[in-house]
Amino acid sequence: MSTEASSSEDTQTSSGWSARRIVVAIFFAALVAIVSYSAITQFEGQPYMEVPHGDHVHYVPKDWDEDVPISDFPTQKPGPNERILPDGRVVQTAPPAE
Repeated sequence: MSTEASSSEDTQTSSGWSARRIVVAIFFAALVAIVSYSAITQFEGQPYMEVPHGDHVHYVPKDWDEDVPISDFPTQKPGPNERILPDGRVVQTAPPAE
């Protein structure tokens, strides 16, 4: 009888570890999915993207002219009423609110 009791305890313990491992695996898979989605869609609603260039970042419009070097684009985000043109110039899109 003690052999059966010992074997049934081992089965319950191993099942418990298995369920815990599944829960932990699901948690980490969900975490990786959330972080990946966040990284991929970071600039989705913005008309520009960040392009690393050495120790700084250039802000380049998604419709940029590939003949224009990256260094011609601004290193600061455009303001709320500004737009980066495909040639790297920053222009006002609307008059500043007063």
